[in-house]
Amino acid sequence: MDRFQDQAAFRPLPVQRESVNDILWVTYRWMALGLALTGLVAFLVANSPAALNVIVGNRIVFYGLMFAQLGLVVAFSTMAARVSAATAALMFFGYAALTGLTLSVLFLAFTSASIATTFFITSGTFGALSVFGAVTKRDLSGIGRFALFALIGLIIASLVNIWLASTGLMWVTTFAGILIFAALTAYDTQKLKAMYAQGGSAGNLALRGALMLYLDFINMFLMLLNLTGRRR
Repeated sequence: MDRFQDQAAFRPLPVQRESVNDILWVTYRWMALGLALTGLVAFLVANSPAALNVIVGNRIVFYGLMFAQLGLVVAFSTMAARVSAATAALMFFGYAALTGLTLSVLFLAFTSASIATTFFITSGTFGALSVFGAVTKRDLSGIGRFALFALIGLIIASLVNIWLASTGLMWVTTFAGILIFAALTAYDTQKLKAMYAQGGSAGNLALRGALMLYLDFINMFLMLLNLTGRRR
């Protein structure tokens, strides 16, 4: 009788599965808050001629903001596992705010209506892909590895096209980017769920996951906006 009781004690409990889903929902909430901050900052700056003049009228400021974004996201990626949840949250929202500053220039190139429409399209697409990544039994690691290698090629091609200014290459990278970040959204969601199942600091893991999904969302949004957005 005692042996059967011991075996029952080692059976996996449903609480663990619920805790993984709970952390995943926390991740989505952090990501949503980051996106809301980015959108708010971008909208406020776009409606401030003085702020736009500082960002657009001075290339040093604009590129300085971009390098600050890169530095902050690298710092977050390397430090988030070691710092407190409050510090990690501050870094995450700092990055979201910086992204809002640089994305404010989109309102100069595209109509507000097309930006809003593309945002809702991206939200629906991202949501469907993320749900797929969370519930599918298929291992997406192969797709994820391929997408990561393809992302490197996409970055190189985009940098080369700065000098070539090829319309054809621009459309190729746009379509490729949409597919790449669609694959990464599903893969990253599955990977995060596996990470959460292994335990660790829930707060920091949720913030690290939020940044990962935030980047997938933002890049998919930019690719879709370039494809479907109505220019001014």
